[in-house]
Amino acid sequence: MQEDPKENLDLFDEHEEIVSEDGKKVKRRGIFLLPNLLTTAALFSGFFSIISAIDGNFVSAGMAIFAAQMLDGLDGRVARLTNSQSAFGAQYDSLSDVISFGLAPAIIIFLWGLDSIGQAGWIFSFLYVAAAALRLARFNTYLGSEDNFFKGLPSPIAGAMIVYFVWAMSSYGIQGEEVGKTLAVSAAVMTGIVSLLMVVNMPYYSFKEIDMKKRVPFFSMLFVVFIFALISIDPPIVLVTCAFAYILSGPILWSIKFLRK
Repeated sequence: MQEDPKENLDLFDEHEEIVSEDGKKVKRRGIFLLPNLLTTAALFSGFFSIISAIDGNFVSAGMAIFAAQMLDGLDGRVARLTNSQSAFGAQYDSLSDVISFGLAPAIIIFLWGLDSIGQAGWIFSFLYVAAAALRLARFNTYLGSEDNFFKGLPSPIAGAMIVYFVWAMSSYGIQGEEVGKTLAVSAAVMTGIVSLLMVVNMPYYSFKEIDMKKRVPFFSMLFVVFIFALISIDPPIVLVTCAFAYILSGPILWSIKFLRK
């Protein structure tokens, strides 16, 4: 059988994708290093959080998810600032998010306390994983056409709510046998609500209007320092409060828009 001369059998061939430059579609090879390194670091943080949860160290798991959140926020910003956006990067980022903000939070809360309520525990945990995957798949279909609002709760905030809650409880010694059935059931209900908010068309502000290239007032830096100082007082409590406030903003925005109709 005659081989196709155009067939490439190189096992380590470069990634190729079609990009738009000056209004023309051109083929480019390779991937952008910096944003994809940040995405890989976020993926590693998610993986590390799972390992920490298996070892029963939920505080380290929470810290790892916080790191994953910071890195996840940076990779897209860096890609836009350096004009290194790509279809590969967008897909890789979503796959990383499935692990860090889909699978990891579900495993963390299950090992923390949902396992104590039997079959219902892993059902709620899997419900969260499925909702996060569906949320990210839908996000990819709208990629490039979003306005200043997300449709549905973003998975990083959903994961943060669950993991920071576990982190806060564990920091006060509430984990394993210390988790009563009432608290475990409440955590399962919270997981179910967060899962639902990811897949419904609830509007959530995306903060995409913030332009990192523009100059800002000097006072803005003081505000950033204040935020970090506030977080340092009691990281899990402050972070879970911030996540909860953002989650509440969706129903509030929806109610305002509904009443204006």
